[in-house]
Amino acid sequence: MFIVGVGFTPIGRWFNRSARDLFSEAMIKAIEDAGGLKPKALVVGNMASSTLMEQDSLAALMADYSGLRGIPAFKVEAACGSGGAAVYAGYSLVSSGLADVVAVGGVEKLTEKPTADTTHALALAADREYEVFYGTSFTGLNALITRLYMNKYGYTHEDLAYWALRMHEYASYNPYAQLRKKTSLEVILKSPVIADPIRLFDCSPIGDGAAVVILVRGEERAREVAKATGRDVLVEIAGVGVATDSVDLGSREDLLTLKSTRLASRQAYSMAGVDAGDIDYAEVHDAFHITGYLALEDLGFTGKGEAARVWREGRFVKGDKPEINFSGGLKARGHPVGATGVYQVAEVAMQIRGDYPGYKASDPEIGLAHNLGGVATYTSIVVLRRRR
Repeated sequence: MFIVGVGFTPIGRWFNRSARDLFSEAMIKAIEDAGGLKPKALVVGNMASSTLMEQDSLAALMADYSGLRGIPAFKVEAACGSGGAAVYAGYSLVSSGLADVVAVGGVEKLTEKPTADTTHALALAADREYEVFYGTSFTGLNALITRLYMNKYGYTHEDLAYWALRMHEYASYNPYAQLRKKTSLEVILKSPVIADPIRLFDCSPIGDGAAVVILVRGEERAREVAKATGRDVLVEIAGVGVATDSVDLGSREDLLTLKSTRLASRQAYSMAGVDAGDIDYAEVHDAFHITGYLALEDLGFTGKGEAARVWREGRFVKGDKPEINFSGGLKARGHPVGATGVYQVAEVAMQIRGDYPGYKASDPEIGLAHNLGGVATYTSIVVLRRRR
C-alpha cells in the first residue's frame, strides 16, 4: 500500500475559518498532489466535534463539502490519537479490498470555545469517573508523570527544557507551523507554570488545522500516479500498529513506560521487517516534553531514563539516526488534536519524497509516525519506506 497524495493547512487560531473550510483545503491539496486521483472512501480522525464544534455526522459533512458526496465516509475517535487511528482504519479498508483509493483526513477546531471549555473537552481523554470528576486536567496528569521522571532520574526543569528549545528552532523553518519562532532557554524556564512542574513552553499550543493523505492499493497504481506527478519516489506503508493501555493512570503498571507505544511499535516493526535501529526519521508525539522523552525510550531509540540526557547532549539532530521532529513537533508545529496523526504521516512521507517544505531530513529511507491518544491510552505507529 502506498501514499500517493498529501495535503495540509497551516495550523493556527483560525477564528474566521470553519472546520469544513480547512478540511476541504487539505483535501484539494492532497488530490492535486495525487495527480487528480479522487478517493472512493473517506476516514476522518477527530476528537471533539461533538463537544467543541457541536457537530456530528462529521465525515459525511467533510465529504460533501470537499466535492465527494456519495462516497462511504466515517469518523474515527481515539482522543489525541484520532488521526493515527484513522490512518490505521484507512489502511484496513484498502487492505481488505473494500476500496482501492482511500482518503484519510483529520480535522480539529479548538479555538471556537473559551479556553476553559477546550481544556475540559481535552480532559475527557482521561477517565471521567476516576480522574476528570475530581478536577484534573490533561496537563495535570502529564505533570504527575513529569515530576516522577524528574525525581527518579535526577533531572531538573532545565534538563527537560531543551526539547522545546529545539522544537521552536525547527518550527521556524516550517511554513505550516503555528509557532514559527525560535526561543531561548531563559524564556522557556521563565514561562508561566501551568501545572507544576510543567510550564507554558513545555506544552503544545491550542490550534486548528486539517490534513489529508491518499492511500492506494498496489505498486502499479502508485507508479502511475508517480509518473503523472513527475515523482520518482514511492512511499510505501510498510507497517502499522495500534495498542492501548488503561485510561486512568492509577491502573498503570509503570507510569514511566508508555506500554501502548511499546506494543504498537513492536507490531509495526514486525510487519515492516525492521527494528528501532533501522528508523532514519521519526515524528513523535510531544504534546508535552515528557511524552516526547518517554516516546524516544519506548520506541527503542534510547534506554529508559536516558532520553532527556542524550537529547541535551545533542542526539537525534540532523545526521544522527533517527532524526526527530523536524516539523517542530506538536510543541511548535502545533497540535490540532484529531488531525495531528495525519499531519505526522504526511510530514514523514514528504521527508521520504524529499519535498518537505521545512527543515529537511538527511534523505531517509525508513520513517516512522508516532501518535498518542490520551496519556498514551492509545498509540498508533505507521512505518513508511521509500521505494524507487
